[in-house]
Formats: sequence, structure tokens, C-alpha cells
Amino acid sequence: MQEQQIKQWGNFEASWEGPKEGNPFIDVSFKAIFKNANREVEVNGFYAGEGQYTIRFMPDQIGEWYFQTESNIETLNGLNGEFQCIEAGEDNHGPVIVSGKTHFSYSDGKPFYPFGTTAYVWNYQNEEVQEQTYETLKNGPFNKIRMCVFPKHYDYNLQEPLMFPFVGSLEEGFDFSRFDTRFFDKLEEQIARLEELNIEVDLILFHPYDRWGFKNMGKEADRCYLSYIIARLASFRNIWWSLANEYDLIESRSMAEWDDLFKLIQKEDPSQHLRSIHNWHRPDNRNNTHWYDHCKPWVTHASIQHPDTSLCLELLALYEKPVIYDECRYEGNLNHGWGNLTAERMVQCFWEGVCQGGYVTHGETFMNPNDVIWWSHGGKLYGESPDRIAFLRTIIEEGPVVERLAPFNFEWTVFAGKVGEEYLLAYFGDSRPSSKVLPFSENEKYKIDIVDTWEMTITHLEGEFAGGSTISLPSKPYSALRARKI
Repeated sequence: MQEQQIKQWGNFEASWEGPKEGNPFIDVSFKAIFKNANREVEVNGFYAGEGQYTIRFMPDQIGEWYFQTESNIETLNGLNGEFQCIEAGEDNHGPVIVSGKTHFSYSDGKPFYPFGTTAYVWNYQNEEVQEQTYETLKNGPFNKIRMCVFPKHYDYNLQEPLMFPFVGSLEEGFDFSRFDTRFFDKLEEQIARLEELNIEVDLILFHPYDRWGFKNMGKEADRCYLSYIIARLASFRNIWWSLANEYDLIESRSMAEWDDLFKLIQKEDPSQHLRSIHNWHRPDNRNNTHWYDHCKPWVTHASIQHPDTSLCLELLALYEKPVIYDECRYEGNLNHGWGNLTAERMVQCFWEGVCQGGYVTHGETFMNPNDVIWWSHGGKLYGESPDRIAFLRTIIEEGPVVERLAPFNFEWTVFAGKVGEEYLLAYFGDSRPSSKVLPFSENEKYKIDIVDTWEMTITHLEGEFAGGSTISLPSKPYSALRARKI
């Protein structure tokens, strides 16, 4: 019999029959120890329903792996097996990790530039809308999506879901110790399809917009829920953990409790996926609340809600970690102030953030006759910003690879990133300068491009330009300058 082969960063899965009686979700402990040479990795298993107990594991190291189970149930204890981990396929670069302190790459070293979007509960919509969402993502510029595990109760999100993560209903209540395995089967299918599209899933584990009691389940239920979802999903290479969306609106949970939940994820995730948390309040608001301390060691990157992307430079200096503006308002025409941004400003936010060495996430909130709004439901995009975000993504992905953009204090009206004396990308926003001095050494020469970020054109200036040269600019809003060393 041929030994089973699993590709590096692929998904190994094994299941066995076990007890159905009682409450298998909490009565049965089940895990496996995976070994490769002198390395051991502990992986929690989970009850998958219908008497099936499953172990999933994402091997990150090529070679022979051996595993053995441990359980308080005799028939599930001491089970063992082995497989060979082989080289990953061409389209599998592994999970995204932090690279160079403030940037990201795939595990094999290929650079990853997050150009994300938000569709909070697209996964709760009908099949037609879900298929529209896949198609939109397939043909769009985005490589990351922010989405929720729990349903959302808020304006334009008032319908009752067909399925929930727990057994029960709004009328009869939910049993937080019993998971609806059908819901998780569907969630896994959705995550797998996004993986096929090379979309990273920034999965939001808690949020405050709730009428079902999920934001206040209690400490024990919170931890049980996190352990279960980690056991089921940590073997997907495209998972990121967002502990909460607008965590500071869940007033029942203390900062110490948030810390404990972060540490639980860090401890129980064998694949060590990226971890973040997202805020509502601004640090200077009248309630004297503040952002979560992203300097804490279990936080891998800063997930920020703030409309002012000019803060990116100082946030990078403060946290010394990647900074993603996961919410800076949305392009649209909703009644809410956060949901009626112009396309010009949405694109401007991206350029401001990215040129400083940070990243920005898109969102769209246009009213339409079907009440299917991308920010929450997915479906179709109607705005003017996605094409221009795609244009920016192309420019960034064509830029330096070994070293990445670092914030550069060009001038207070300019958002700029530099790579040593090799490369400059400077964005002038809604300013209209007629010229700028090239901020490089006079001993070096450069090719210069003028970028119209709205019309999506690149004009190459003839000739070579030495550092210190004065570069003529078009005196037009939304222009940028790109300099590349010859």
C-alpha cells in the first residue's frame, strides 16, 4: 500500500468513529501529537457530527510525519498513522506571515501585498448572492476578505439567518456547548473556495452587532467556541484570525479577557496564523477609551479603523509591525457618515497608506433596489474605486521585492515610501504641485514616471535624472511620482 502524500501547507485529515451519546463536543477530549524528526506539534481534534472525530493538520515541513492520538475515550486513544509531506504545488505558497518587521510574505518567501475588501456576512446570504460574490472576487483586485463567523444585526442586516454556529434558535435560545456541524461544513466549503481564488480569509471571531447572545456567551463558552473553530479551521492556509470587529463596543469583556482569548488562539493554533483585533473608538475620544495595545506579543499586525490614513507613518513607528487600515470609511451613498465616501477619497486612502509602507482595505456601501450591499452581503460591486485599486496593486507588485517600501518623510503634504537609494513612490493626493526635487544622492541616476492615479495612466519622462534634480509635475490632483534607479 502506497504511503499517503500531503503537499507542504496542504491539509491532512483523518477521522474515526466514536461515541454519539451525551455531549461529544465537551465530554470527549481528543488530540494528536505529530512528529517530524525531532519536532513535535500538538493538534486538537474535534467532533464533526454523526459519531465522527476528526484531526486536521497543515504540515509545514517536508519529510516523514508520524502521529498518535490521545483521548479520554479508549477507542480514540493511541490511534496512529503516518504520511509523507512533499513539495507544495506551484499555486501553494503557504500561509501569509509577517516579513521584514512591517510587511507580509507567503511562507515560501513570495511577497504578499494585502489589497483587501470587507463583506461581513456574505457567507449568510442565499446561494445566488454567494455565487455572485465568488465571481466578483475572481475578477476583482482583492486578495483578502474580512468576514464574520457570527451573523450580524445592524441596519440593512435584519433578516434571520437560516443556520447558526450553535444548535438552537432565537425563539428557543442557543446551546453554546453544542455546535451545528452543518454550519461549519458550509463555512469550510466557503473558505476552501476562497483559497482556490487565492483570497486570504480575515475571519472575524466576535463582533458587537448581535441579537442572539453570541457577544455575551460567557468565558467558558467563548473559550470552547474558539477551541472548536481553531481545531476545524487552522489547517486552512488562507486563514487569518481577527479576534473581534470593533472589540471596544463589547463592553462586557475586560481587556484582560481579550488578552486571554488572544493567548488561547496563540497556544492552540498549530499553524500560527496571523492574529489581530479591530477597534471602534479613536484613541482621543471623550470616553477616554483607547486602541488595543498592538505591541503585545500575541498580536502579529495592527488592524486599524480610522479615517485618517496619514497616521500610518507614526503607527508603523509606534508598533513596529505591519499596519492595515481595515476600515477607513466605505465608498458609497448610505445615510451613515462612514458609508458615503467618494471613490476619489477611497482611492486616495489606498495611495496614502501604501506609499507610507502600510496597507488599506476597501469597502463599498451603495444602496440598490435589492438591498444587497457589498460591505455586508457581498454580491456585485458598483463603485469606481476597485479598478483604480487594481492599478495601484499592479504598481506595488512591480516594485522592489527584496526590500519593501519604508515610510519616507519627503514633505508634509506628500505621502512617500522609499527603498534606500533604489526606488521612490510619492503620492501628492489632492495637492497640485508643479514640481518637486528628487530626494536622492546627486551621484545616482533615475528613470522617472508620472502616474495619474485616477485616470490610471503612467507617463514616462524621457532621459535620465540625477538625485537633486527638479522634476516637472502636471499640477493635477491625484498625481504620483515613481523613481527607479538605473
